[in-house]
Amino acid sequence: MMKTVRRIAWILAALVLVVVVGWAIKQYFFSGQSAAVQYDTAKVQRGDVVARVTATGTLSALVTVQVGSQVSGRVKDIYVDFNSQVTKGQKLAKIDPQSFQAAIAQAHANYTAATGNLARAQASLVNAKLQYERNQQLAAKNLIAQADLDTSKASYLMAEADVQSSKGSLEQAAAAVNNAQINLGYTDIVSPVDGVVISRAVDVGQTVAASLQAPVLFTIAEDLRKMQVDTSVAEADVGRLEPGMNATFTVDAFPNMTFKGTVRQIRNSPVTVQNVVTYDAVIDVDNPDLKLRPGMTATVTFVCAERKNVLKIPNAALRYRPPTDLTASAGPAASGSGRARAHGGSPDGGTPRAAGSSAPDAESEVERRVVWVLRGTTPERVPVKIGLTDGTTTELVEGNLQEGDALVTGTSVGGTGATTQAGGQTGRPPGGGMRRMF
Repeated sequence: MMKTVRRIAWILAALVLVVVVGWAIKQYFFSGQSAAVQYDTAKVQRGDVVARVTATGTLSALVTVQVGSQVSGRVKDIYVDFNSQVTKGQKLAKIDPQSFQAAIAQAHANYTAATGNLARAQASLVNAKLQYERNQQLAAKNLIAQADLDTSKASYLMAEADVQSSKGSLEQAAAAVNNAQINLGYTDIVSPVDGVVISRAVDVGQTVAASLQAPVLFTIAEDLRKMQVDTSVAEADVGRLEPGMNATFTVDAFPNMTFKGTVRQIRNSPVTVQNVVTYDAVIDVDNPDLKLRPGMTATVTFVCAERKNVLKIPNAALRYRPPTDLTASAGPAASGSGRARAHGGSPDGGTPRAAGSSAPDAESEVERRVVWVLRGTTPERVPVKIGLTDGTTTELVEGNLQEGDALVTGTSVGGTGATTQAGGQTGRPPGGGMRRMF
């Protein structure tokens, strides 16, 4: 009898040990697997959605004139400096005129010589004409030979030609005088416009050589109160811009100030740098206080579209895709959504889109998407139509959502560290979940 009791006690102890060991093994190998799922959420908010395009550009005056020299010579005087206000016709510099004055004197001498040659040719013409008329009278009386008459006629015609040639030489001499006077006038470098000198490239005593092309001596901005910004807009964004659109920009010199402008034109000529194509969008800017200067780098923001006082969905919620196990536990509607994604379709059965895309199609102003709203402890699939996006939030056009609803942007399983972020990617840090002893 004692042996039987003792055997039963050992059997019960063995059963208890097996249960305890089994529970311990379960806790050791599967710790955290039954932990509750935690959801990362973001609320639906009401506010404004503004679509923007950003670009960089350079400030410049509306009209910039480069003033050069058409004659060569040594710079004798300079009358203006950087930032000097100038008026149209004002002298900026003076080229040494001595060689040009000498050229005028020589041209006048040539003109005088040409005048004398003309007078001599005219006198020879008169003499040749008289000789020819006399020989005609004598030939009529058969007092001279016909050959003498022909010779006098030829001499008369040659005298007429000499007069015409002398007149041409006189006109050439007059043109040379005029050209020498013009070149002398070019020794005065004058401003062609009213404006401000923004660059001076010469000093007194410097020699200017204008044999091949006119060297630039001064750069004048016509009016710095009216400026423009030439921006480089990427080809992906240029279709969203149009003339008359408002733009704002900042410059490094005044980081706390925002300047306003208007798009004047979008030039069709492409600019390709390292296989990147951009287009020049020109922005008109008022600069009444002259704070902006030519050459400043501007960071420009174009306002393409705007929606006032609308419900906004965080873009992270639009990108969120729940894990397969959570999708299955969320009900038939969620499982159907998972099957649509598994076959390459969008959650609403439409055309599949690139991951992370939240902007509407070009063919329509709205796009059908799916979000997951946390109601109680279970996420619920809600189809929505979205509109304008600013890159962070997106306009809600249609859908069963209210302001303040909590949209799921990610999930995490407590105790394991396994997380699912927007896009449905799941990760687990080393050491989480079931562990192995061998």
